[in-house]
Amino acid sequence: MSRGAPIASPCVSVCRMDAASGWCEGCLRTIDEIVAWGGLDDEARRAVMALLPERRRQWRAMRVGRADALPASAAAPELPR
Repeated sequence: MSRGAPIASPCVSVCRMDAASGWCEGCLRTIDEIVAWGGLDDEARRAVMALLPERRRQWRAMRVGRADALPASAAAPELPR
């Protein structure tokens, strides 16, 4: 069975870490997710990618000042070491 292309990085070259969320303002990954990305397999990359739509919603809510925008459930998955 042939493997498809690897999961591409969500980086959009807006690389600034937000202190409140711990996410990159461009791709919404944590610094640990960004650093680990090159060594992650496709399953782990998909797990990170699956978090991004909800983070985007939370990010937008944070930008308009909603206090409940960052629930504890927004935590990043445990990445392989």
